Amino acid sequence: MGTLKDQIARWSHSAKQVAPSPAPASAPASAPASAASDASAQLHVVDALSLTETALATKAKATTEADYYAETKTRLHQKLLTRIDLNSIESLTFDQLRNQLGVLLVELIEEEAIPLNDHERAKLVADLKNEIMGLGPLEPLLADPAISEIMVNGYQYVYIEKSGCLHLTDIRFNDNSHLMKIIDKIVSRVGRRIDESSPMCDARLPDGSRVNAIIPPLALNGPVLTIRRFSVTPLRMPDLIQKEALTPAMAELLSALVKVKSNIIISGGTGSGKTTLLNILSSFIPEYERIITLEDTAELQLQQRHVIRIEARPANIEGKGEINMHALVKNSLRMRPDRIVVGEVRSTEVIDMLQAMNTGHDGSLTTIHANSPRDALARLENLMGMAGVTLPSKVLRQVIASAIQFIVHVSRQNDGSRKVTSIQEICGMEGDVITTREIFFFKRTGTRPDGSVIGTFITTGILPKVTEKIHTFGIELSADMFEPKEND
Repeated sequence: MGTLKDQIARWSHSAKQVAPSPAPASAPASAPASAASDASAQLHVVDALSLTETALATKAKATTEADYYAETKTRLHQKLLTRIDLNSIESLTFDQLRNQLGVLLVELIEEEAIPLNDHERAKLVADLKNEIMGLGPLEPLLADPAISEIMVNGYQYVYIEKSGCLHLTDIRFNDNSHLMKIIDKIVSRVGRRIDESSPMCDARLPDGSRVNAIIPPLALNGPVLTIRRFSVTPLRMPDLIQKEALTPAMAELLSALVKVKSNIIISGGTGSGKTTLLNILSSFIPEYERIITLEDTAELQLQQRHVIRIEARPANIEGKGEINMHALVKNSLRMRPDRIVVGEVRSTEVIDMLQAMNTGHDGSLTTIHANSPRDALARLENLMGMAGVTLPSKVLRQVIASAIQFIVHVSRQNDGSRKVTSIQEICGMEGDVITTREIFFFKRTGTRPDGSVIGTFITTGILPKVTEKIHTFGIELSADMFEPKEND
């Protein structure tokens, strides 16, 4: 290919070769214009190449600076570890230790005579503190409450989700081994392990955020880390109303359904807000009731005092020791629960969960992946079949119809917003079909120029059968709650 200067020379020569022939004598005035045009074209080529050369030089400089910064940070990190007194660390609080590290780091920077201004020095000290006491480059992202998802695709590319939109950040790890250390630090906190023999792992952060990691040889482009954030302060129903995820009338009905111990299943796709809504609905469970939560990875943040949190355990490296959700649901029935909250039903635990709902454990809550309320019912039936139940389809549907009273469907819109798109009451069976009645639903009507979704929440005017039961509990609903209307 040659250098950029060689390319400029070749392209300039090519421009001369293809220059138009001199104009005939009848039109002498056009010759100067043609020559000027050729010169202008060559000038544009040279300018474009100059810009390309400048861009490449800038990129090379940035890469060199990033490598130098990473090398400096690694060197200081290793030197710092030799200066730390491990015995004295145990007697220090988190803040005291962080301050002591800052003092040591400043001393090391001065000893190394590293040419840094005040801003660069502060950044280097902060990064090293995060490296030792936190999750390294991820700490600034975890400190931003507006970030709902962090996606690390190898050590070079870190994406975030903000307000429902994806953005590429300028944060990077030193290399894949650096990223692996952070992943190992996360999973080891919850007693999990990840290596070549077990290259996938689910874990959680202390704030409840969900973590998934997958590494080579399964991940071909290097380790991949996905963190789904959960707010330090859990969302409440007023927050959903403010975000226009549902209407006050819908919120009033859902809170009443939980209080009167209706069995509710929340359906929706990935990232639609099922767990968030489950957490909010569980907040309406009375304080005096005994609640047992069952999850594959603990995420729920119930605020009541009498809560027993139980988490499944994956198999060890030998394929033994697994305790799945099926065993947890079965065992929870012996723990005298008033409420059973299953984080998500996805396998054979569906049998025990539906049996619990049918045998006196009213008020149970769970979620399921589905594209619509009708799909949720079909998936429950399929899961029962996958669990080895050989009963006729009609019998399976009768079990489902008698166990569940309401389906609440949530979905994520194109603009990243989450909305409760349907609240349906299960009425029973008509022949071989489970019948439902829709009480509220969301109708999308358009899209604004900025990409945000336009729609209305519609009340169908149907009075649910559970209304009488709600009144017997002493709960008074708004008089016009079920009158047909549209709410923009």
